Amino acid sequence: MTTSATGTGRPSSAKQSWAEGLTVFAAVLLMIEGILDILRGIMAIANDDVFLTTPNYVFEFDLTAWGWIHLILGVLALLVAYGLFTGATWSRVAGVVIASLVVIANFLSLPYYPVWSIVVIALSALVIWALCVKRTGTAAY
Repeated sequence: MTTSATGTGRPSSAKQSWAEGLTVFAAVLLMIEGILDILRGIMAIANDDVFLTTPNYVFEFDLTAWGWIHLILGVLALLVAYGLFTGATWSRVAGVVIASLVVIANFLSLPYYPVWSIVVIALSALVIWALCVKRTGTAAY
């Protein structure tokens, strides 16, 4: 552990700022993912013909069901992003879980909206990375 110049054993302010910045970064990305997932869910529930359908896909599901899944994940992502903004301790673990579920949901719905699914998977990977980086001076989860 690197300490400050005062020798107090506390982490340097630059490293603490870096860790806080990553948390804010993850919260913003998770909030954006949540909003976009909510909109994607509403589109799938309201109008199935917006999405591409691929015949003979292994993970074939009803698009309305996918709409509800994305809508629920979007709402949960917004709640977790709010928790990250307020500094709630539960929100870091919940953020990793929600981002992981978003990755899985977007992988399974890849044939319906391929480019966007890949973009959201990449954003979710950044959220997971930002939330898993160990903050200096804090206990591991």
